[in-house]
Amino acid sequence: MSSHLVILTGASRGLGRAMAQQLLAQPGTELLTISRHASAALAPVGTDTRLEQWELDLAETAQAAARVEAWFAGRDGSRYARASLINNAALVTPPGPSDETDQRGLVAALRVGLEAPVLLTAAFIRATRDWRGARRVLNISSGLGRSAMAGSAPYCAVKAGLDNFSRAVALDEAHKANGAKVVSLAPGVIDTDMQRALRSADPAGFPDRALFVGMHEQGQLASPAAAAAQVLGYLERADFGRKVLADVRDR
Repeated sequence: MSSHLVILTGASRGLGRAMAQQLLAQPGTELLTISRHASAALAPVGTDTRLEQWELDLAETAQAAARVEAWFAGRDGSRYARASLINNAALVTPPGPSDETDQRGLVAALRVGLEAPVLLTAAFIRATRDWRGARRVLNISSGLGRSAMAGSAPYCAVKAGLDNFSRAVALDEAHKANGAKVVSLAPGVIDTDMQRALRSADPAGFPDRALFVGMHEQGQLASPAAAAAQVLGYLERADFGRKVLADVRDR
């Protein structure tokens, strides 16, 4: 029996890549990553760890979900002690008012950040419905899903939607014999491409720019590797799912 089957989206850079690298260092892990581009930095560690990378645009949401469900059809659920879906992928529109955002970029951000996790979660739960092992869905949220900020309306909307979607799915799964456990997790403030974009934004459209510049200058940003360790540590918690809207700093 392989100990852990994991599907991870957005694994080509930042937090996602760091999570993938750490998962591949855990014996018995079978990892499927879904990103627009494969990462040469990812490789199995040891003979009992497996990696499969898909180059797939998650803005093509129905296609992605159908492919995932078909992929599950070729797997024997009795081989796995646990199966996890980590919805990490997100697209960030340039900081500024939503009415000034490129429409195609806005549509893509909504599809990748919210529509794709909704469809992938449904496909995951449906495909593993009869599996006897533990099933976990971890949605990577943000503090901005719980507190609005000017110049970030699309991102706030996506993360708030992800939070409430997670709450509703958790209620559905609670009525099932082996229902999946669901958590929408805020990973803290991480030094990623998104943070660099915020620090370089025009203050006229993003009035909180100075806040993010200050956090960077004061060393308050976690590295992707440190944040990944916290997120994966939360995934391992025995009480995973008890609190649906969670933060890596929760005790």
